[in-house]
Amino acid sequence: MEPTVRIPFSAQQQAWYEAACARLDAGRLKQLLFDLTNIHSPTGATRAASEFVAARLGAAGLRSAYKPMSERTGNVLAERRGSGGGATLLLYAPIDTHLEGDESDFPWAGPEQYADLRPEAKMVGDWVYGLGSSNPKAMVSTLVEIATALIEADVPIVGDLNVGFADGGMPVNIAARDNAGMSNGVFHLLNRGMAPDFAIIMKPWNWVYHEEPGMGWFRIDVKGTLGYAGVPRGLPAFRSSVVPAVTVIQKLEAWLIDYAERNTSGVVKPYGWIAGVRGGWPERPAFPSATTQIFLDVRINPRTTPAEVKSQFAAFIADLRAAHPDLDLDWEMYGSTPGGTTDASNWIIQSARRGWETIENAPYRDPDLLGGQTDGAALRRLGVPTARIGWPWPATGSPEPIAEGLGGMGATYVPDLMPCARKIMYAVIDTLTRSRGEMGL
Repeated sequence: MEPTVRIPFSAQQQAWYEAACARLDAGRLKQLLFDLTNIHSPTGATRAASEFVAARLGAAGLRSAYKPMSERTGNVLAERRGSGGGATLLLYAPIDTHLEGDESDFPWAGPEQYADLRPEAKMVGDWVYGLGSSNPKAMVSTLVEIATALIEADVPIVGDLNVGFADGGMPVNIAARDNAGMSNGVFHLLNRGMAPDFAIIMKPWNWVYHEEPGMGWFRIDVKGTLGYAGVPRGLPAFRSSVVPAVTVIQKLEAWLIDYAERNTSGVVKPYGWIAGVRGGWPERPAFPSATTQIFLDVRINPRTTPAEVKSQFAAFIADLRAAHPDLDLDWEMYGSTPGGTTDASNWIIQSARRGWETIENAPYRDPDLLGGQTDGAALRRLGVPTARIGWPWPATGSPEPIAEGLGGMGATYVPDLMPCARKIMYAVIDTLTRSRGEMGL
């Protein structure tokens, strides 16, 4: 990795930065996070949470608005204008949660509804629990706190500060709610007046990323015939779809591992995972299903198009059929979003790295390879240079039992957020107290 470009703060900028950081209030952030987590906001139904945050930003001194997309959902866009002649910087995070927060989540999200899976907030010391309290609501709350502290410190910004939060940031598609998900909210904001020169998206992991993958959703239909539990095996009129699906799953898992290795470049390793298998009727176990469906998500490197990944998947299917001519199957790509990249030498990437180095007191180094997809990819694809900045995740040492694995992304240790807030504040001061020409605009 190339060394970070050194552009030291002036004495005045350093003073502004220190004053703004001094106004960052962990207690206020914790209370905001608790209050926001207590407002349920599943994908496609974020109106109450978005209106709450819009009001909070307005009270902090920004010109703030709720941007409806339907009766039940919408986005937030707030602005603090500078004196003029500077860049517009967007601080961004999604606001929707990945799960519904009700009985429909189970048993698929785990064996029981731990504190991090419930759509009600719980505070234990410096921990805040509840569905989405870590991702996305810790990000939303931290960015609100950064904007609030900047205003309270009375920093004379030249550029304009935008703060935006959108529905649809989760990699889901909720058909019952106008097909919400797949970055539909951030597209809505960008098509309706949000026009930043640079953006910072806050997301987990303590690195600065200049690029993120997209994703491709595939379904394989393994075919047989409708069967009956009372007939013997071997009859030519009856063929299982379930048993051959096992072969497909095993071959697919091996292919996904190889795919990730072959398509790794930059800081992106595009993992893929089998997400689920569906077939038959639980209430009719006497009748084996004529079709077993396999669903998977394959991440897409920014230097690989969804069409190229579709072609790679088609080649896998062709090889599978050649090796197992007895398999009867079909497939489709039913969802896709391309990845996005920003030149690593871009101002906002370098500024974010300077902030990282200031707080970590160490040179920036090669980050862990990234497979997580966010709205940052959409921002970059639509022409907004975007840096992704995060914090150590998942939090460790929880005093409350939480779900294994990803769970509800709902256990936040608030002190972990504060170093990230100071890193982002560095980039805010660095960017908004300069003229456009100083940043190459």
